[in-house]
Parts: sequence; C-alpha cells; structure tokens
Amino acid sequence: MSELLVTTNTGVTTLQLNRPERRHALSLSLLQALDAALQTVADDRSVRAVVIASSGKVFCSGHDLGEMTGRDASEYEELFRTCSQVMQRIHQIPQPVIARVQGYATAAGCQLVAACDLAVAAESAQFATPGVKIGLFCTTPMVPLVRNIAPKLAMEMLLTGQPLSAQQALAAGLVNRVVSEDQLDATIAEFTSAICQSSPLTVAIGKRAFYEQLPLDEPTAYCQAVETMTSNALAHDAQEGISAFLQKRPPQWTGE
Repeated sequence: MSELLVTTNTGVTTLQLNRPERRHALSLSLLQALDAALQTVADDRSVRAVVIASSGKVFCSGHDLGEMTGRDASEYEELFRTCSQVMQRIHQIPQPVIARVQGYATAAGCQLVAACDLAVAAESAQFATPGVKIGLFCTTPMVPLVRNIAPKLAMEMLLTGQPLSAQQALAAGLVNRVVSEDQLDATIAEFTSAICQSSPLTVAIGKRAFYEQLPLDEPTAYCQAVETMTSNALAHDAQEGISAFLQKRPPQWTGE
C-alpha cells in the first residue's frame, strides 16, 4: 500500500498521508514521496492548489520513532534534511498548499501544518511539539512554528510539550479556520474555489513575494514589492484582469 495517495480533481491535488498503522508518521520514504509529489505538482500548470490531508484521529504524529534508534549521524542528518526540504518545498511551489487537519498534529506533524500556506482544522484537532518529553527538542519543527505564532507561545509549546486546542491554534495564528469535522471539506473547497478563480500567474507571483519579503526590513521589503508589482502589472493576466474589471466582464486567464 502506498504511503502517499495522490489524487487530482478540478485543478486541486490532494496529497493524503497513508500510514494509519503508524499514526501517519513521517518516515523517510514518506517524506521522499511527499517531496517528489510536490515537485511534480510544481510543474503541472493544470494544478491550481494542493491539499495535504490524512484520515482517522491523527493528522500526523511527526517522525517515525521506529526509524530513530541506533542510527548514525549521517542517517539522522538525511532524515532531518529531507523533512526540512519538504517544508521548504511547500513554500517554493507556485500553488498554495492547504493543510486539512482532522486530528492530532504533533512534532513534525505540527511543523507540516505550520509550513503550509493555509490550514483548516477540525474542532477536535490539537497541535503540539512534545519532543522535549522524549529527550529530543523539536528544533526543526520550531522553525516554521515561530514564524506562525508569537515567540513566547512557541517557546511554551516547545519547553512543555503541552498541546494547543484548535481554538487556541486559531487565536495564535497557526490555522485559518476551525470548523466541525463534517465541514472540513466544504471549507477547504471555499479556499480552493477562490484560488482557482484567480490568475495562476498572479497567485504564484504573490506567494513567492510573500515569503521573500518576510525576513526583510520594511524599506527593503517595499523596494522589492515595487519591483514585483511593476513586473506583475506588465503581465498579460494583469492587463486582462484590469480590462475585464473596467468592462464588467469575467477575465480570461492565460497564466502569462
């Protein structure tokens, strides 16, 4: 049975973690499959959005601890490097990536949610970085976590291992929406429908610009934003979108 199920429907690709017997833990092979799938999606112009999902009571339990005993430094480094590469790949692909969180998201599973561009959680979802409890500080999960929520709260999660409820995660900015589990797919569809109605070129430009400006000081960010908006304005889709708005007609996107 494949550890990752990939389906595409009306411009939306779903990457479903499929290791229920291991609480959807991120084995090295699953991480490699995720990375390969994201690379494939990045080159597919028909795909407009990506959803990362799973099933059952756990969204993702983090790294597979069964793979993390008695290894040498090179093996640990490969595992953590591959995981970090997947998280960065999520930001690098042109399509928005949405986490569909129906259950617990812990350690690298919490990292996966934090790395996604958007996240929708069921009311019963919980989020934690409990590595400290087993002697392994969640250092790589910390990287996207602290870029999503306040440092003090991130440090609390990292030092205590205590979980955030879905509502606490919403208030902290880790997720965009909290809904009943039977409304998860409908809420995801609201996001993907809105994304699919916009120019794929414009969405890709905006996503790249968003992450590029995050580490910059304000004056530098503005300089970069001016350059990006100037090149965006020259694009065919921008001219088409402006003309369509003025002419009160639907735009016809070409992705150029």
